Amino acid sequence: MAGYDDRDGMIWMDGRMQPWRDANVHVLTHALHYASSVFEGERAYRGKIFESRKHSERLHFSARQLDFEIPYSVDEIEAAKLEVLKMNGLGDAYVRAVAWRGAGEDMGVASARNPVRLAIAAWEWGSYYGAAKFKGAKLDISDWKRPSPETAPFQAKAAGLYMICTISKHKAEAKGCSDAVMFDHRGYVAEATGANIFFVRDGQVHTPMPDCFLNGITRQTVIGMLEERQVKVHERHIMPEELEGFEQCWLTGTAAEVTPVGQIGDYNFEVGALTRDIAEGYEALVRR
Repeated sequence: MAGYDDRDGMIWMDGRMQPWRDANVHVLTHALHYASSVFEGERAYRGKIFESRKHSERLHFSARQLDFEIPYSVDEIEAAKLEVLKMNGLGDAYVRAVAWRGAGEDMGVASARNPVRLAIAAWEWGSYYGAAKFKGAKLDISDWKRPSPETAPFQAKAAGLYMICTISKHKAEAKGCSDAVMFDHRGYVAEATGANIFFVRDGQVHTPMPDCFLNGITRQTVIGMLEERQVKVHERHIMPEELEGFEQCWLTGTAAEVTPVGQIGDYNFEVGALTRDIAEGYEALVRR
């Protein structure tokens, strides 16, 4: 497959559609140097983006967390995403909306005079973890930790927060793993590099408290599904040594959807009935 910069199709950029290969930015774009960028990853199923408006609202929230305002309303973003799907003839697709401080009068840490830009692209994208979605992903344990909420705007889906995720995932893949689990600054289990995590023990579900990492939209959806099934959900701090006592594990995220986990480091998990039920239930929900 061609690189992401060399494909046919159209990308919505700053209010108008542009040929895919022409959707470029200048090398002195502020976001490239100082990470003044926020984004959303979304999936469309049969031409309908799951929880689309929540993603657009979070994009605005994330931008405000980074001290800038997106010059397009939620309604305008919603319309643009649908236009992108239509122009590219896509039904099942991944949708990426990204907002950033562009090139302008400022080229230092401060960038208040630079324009805020917005782009939306979409492409076909299968399972984020490949075959692991069906047989259980193998995860490494990252050396990096999610930072304290006093050190970064953790509630924002901000590009800069993913730097240590990239490093962690590269190291995991070099070991033959699909991803890595990250602990937080206190040593509690937090999340994977781009997905939230759930565990099962004795028919009840345990998931880390999102007090220093993103409370994912898919995570919230899955918690709602569990509550509808009258499954007890414990949102709490989880110590690493507790991994040995859990029977099942899965990841959630827009890209990951619901992916079973078979192994984290030296700890093994079964792809059990509850994991399969939630994965199948989620698949049915997003395709309604």
